Amino acid sequence: MNDAKKNVLIAGANGTTGRIIIDILQKSDTYKPVAMVRKQKQKEHFESENVTTVLADLGEDLSQVVAQINKIIFAAGSKGKNVVGVDQEGAKRLIDAAKQAGIEKFVMLSSMGADNPSQNKELEAYLKAKQNADEHLRASRLDYSIVRPGQLTNEDGMGRIELGSKLNKSGSISRVDVAKTLVEVLDSGVMQNQTFELLEGETTIEKAVRKDTNENRK
Repeated sequence: MNDAKKNVLIAGANGTTGRIIIDILQKSDTYKPVAMVRKQKQKEHFESENVTTVLADLGEDLSQVVAQINKIIFAAGSKGKNVVGVDQEGAKRLIDAAKQAGIEKFVMLSSMGADNPSQNKELEAYLKAKQNADEHLRASRLDYSIVRPGQLTNEDGMGRIELGSKLNKSGSISRVDVAKTLVEVLDSGVMQNQTFELLEGETTIEKAVRKDTNENRK
């Protein structure tokens, strides 16, 4: 273990996107992943891969979970089963714990459409939960990045994206490229305190998130 690395807590580590994030961070020279999971079997899985793991539930007190943590990626989701309890209130509970602990940066995996949930009746409840969580993060005064991808696919990542505060179009993006983007914006000053939409595109992830952030404001 390299104590010089910053500890990054991944909420939702056992999800498809969460596992990709863990894999990326395990190869990082800057960050060290800390997997947050709900079940003992999941904990044993990550520990078998030499990943530091904490057993916790987003519905419970999270003050001990964020101890020794530098940054957080929230990639948890209820898959529509408990959008208020997990996607909204669970996120808010972790944001509050992060604020109390003085976390350096909170990266939120949100969703395209969370700025106007009523436009998508099928997903309105989910998007409203994400909107409420995003607004809570912005109001927390934590440093943050809120990432709102289009439809997620399980295809191989292209490593190229399009981002903007509002893209005014629909589309898709691979979970791999979303995970890479979430990790890329962990650095302080990168897409700092910004909310942006994300689709597959033509610009490399590093270049897209690190260009003059004023270009992304409309």
